[in-house]
Amino acid sequence: MKYRKFFSIPIVAVLLLMGFVYYITVFIFIEDWVGLQSSAGYLNAMIFSLLASLCLFSFFVGVLTDSGNIPSSYLPDVEDSPVSDQEPKKNDHHCLWINNCVGYWNYKAFFNLILYATMGSIHSAVIVISCSFQKDWNYSGRTPLRIFYIACGAMMLALCATLGTLLVWHIYLVSHNMTTIEYYEGVRAAWLAKKSGLSYRHPFDHSVYKNITLVLGPNMLRWLWPTAISHLKDGISFTTSRDSS
Repeated sequence: MKYRKFFSIPIVAVLLLMGFVYYITVFIFIEDWVGLQSSAGYLNAMIFSLLASLCLFSFFVGVLTDSGNIPSSYLPDVEDSPVSDQEPKKNDHHCLWINNCVGYWNYKAFFNLILYATMGSIHSAVIVISCSFQKDWNYSGRTPLRIFYIACGAMMLALCATLGTLLVWHIYLVSHNMTTIEYYEGVRAAWLAKKSGLSYRHPFDHSVYKNITLVLGPNMLRWLWPTAISHLKDGISFTTSRDSS
């Protein structure tokens, strides 16, 4: 069953981290900063809760959605072929943190996951830092409390840097309509082409906007919804830049 994927230490760790970040952001730092009963506190709590909910939903979709397998009729008919019938379609990588391969059918959910996680981390970091600066440490400057604030701030900044880097990387991949594997294959192909005095361009790289629509869909209003994948076809054949020229 697909739900067995949740019985994984990395997935449990991710869920615990999400819960911890949500708790300290809403019930400790927002409360200490402006108070949850104030309009500013209520607004920040609602925005952060929305980001956290979308992040959690994208996480579940990424875990439970199969990346898609290549039909056996498309595989080499070789007994010792390294390609198996479980080879994911448009495989990007195997993600330890969702205990699943990231491929054709769940890549959008994975992209939305890191997008919402990055936005939520930045929001939380701003709240933690703002709360730290407005706090009167001469009045409530106990060492354990200082350490807690510093540790939470450092954790959120580290999450922002890590997730932000990952998000920028996948924005680059989406804008060029390639997977992580295709990128590294392209680096080698470009090197070989340069040695031969030729130029290389990723064959599935169209315009930036078209590349984005091929991954996230033609409707901009549905780009940020992880299950809006009706634009995806069989995942077997893809148009090249030469086909569309």
